[in-house]
Amino acid sequence: MTKTPDTTTHQSALVPGSAPACGPVAFVGLGVMGLPMARNIAAAGIDLRVHDASPQACDRARIHGLKVSGELAQGLEGASTVITMLPDTPHVRQVVRGPDGVLARCTQGTVVVDMSTISPLATQELAAELADRQLALVDAPVSGGVRAAVSGTLSIMAGGAAEALARVRPVLETMGSATYVGPAGSGQVVKACNQVAVALTIQAACEAFTLGSRFGVQPQVLREALLGGAASSWVLEHLAPQMIDGDDSAGFRIALQVKDLRIAVDAAAGQGMPLPGASGALQLYLEAMAHGQQADGNQALARVYERIADVRIATP
Repeated sequence: MTKTPDTTTHQSALVPGSAPACGPVAFVGLGVMGLPMARNIAAAGIDLRVHDASPQACDRARIHGLKVSGELAQGLEGASTVITMLPDTPHVRQVVRGPDGVLARCTQGTVVVDMSTISPLATQELAAELADRQLALVDAPVSGGVRAAVSGTLSIMAGGAAEALARVRPVLETMGSATYVGPAGSGQVVKACNQVAVALTIQAACEAFTLGSRFGVQPQVLREALLGGAASSWVLEHLAPQMIDGDDSAGFRIALQVKDLRIAVDAAAGQGMPLPGASGALQLYLEAMAHGQQADGNQALARVYERIADVRIATP
């Protein structure tokens, strides 16, 4: 029998009277999402230092006027808040556990805000390790894509101690709107749910366009009709035009969609429950990966349907 992880412990690592956590802020991870998020923090006048393992990413941050720390240890020194926006679980673990990471460099009362999308169980483990050193973890993955990262309108799903979230909320609000969803790991669970819903909505749109195209209905006409009824969705509004135009450029890469769906499917399997829809979507995205589409946007699932159904969704 699978044991349900204990999410009720390690929730209050902050020391009463410790310094406010909103600054100085160290931001680690300057990819297509992280850089605009960091720029919004700096634009709000918050004392910010940024770091990325990639020299090219650091150069881009300098071009945008951000204060760059060439070494992780330098960036973390004296930070009251550490924000990570990294590709996967091992990267977050390294920033927390590494010889120049949070546990080695940060002082009592620091709040770590992980805005990456990683394993909920790994998040709970890291929260426990940080709590043992009187530091706190807020897991705060985001939704909304690059557009929302640039505009500062991300949806932020925050788990951890409510008091820790209260301390870092002024920073989060420069990037979007934060909803408290429960104890440590809950943010990652909600993000997994979000990714399942998004992936299945993308799959549904692809199947609809495949069926319509087989019977000669123009995709643009089909999209317009669906937007006016119960099938309307964010995917139809924002991603379907790219499917139809044959624009596979990445806002959110297929490789990351595969990673996120694996997180959801593995988490469910750990609880002894099936996720048939998510599992099926994962297989379709793996088919895209097998055809070299890992760097394409997740709307490029339409190309998988074009292959397996021998239809043309993208219009010339």
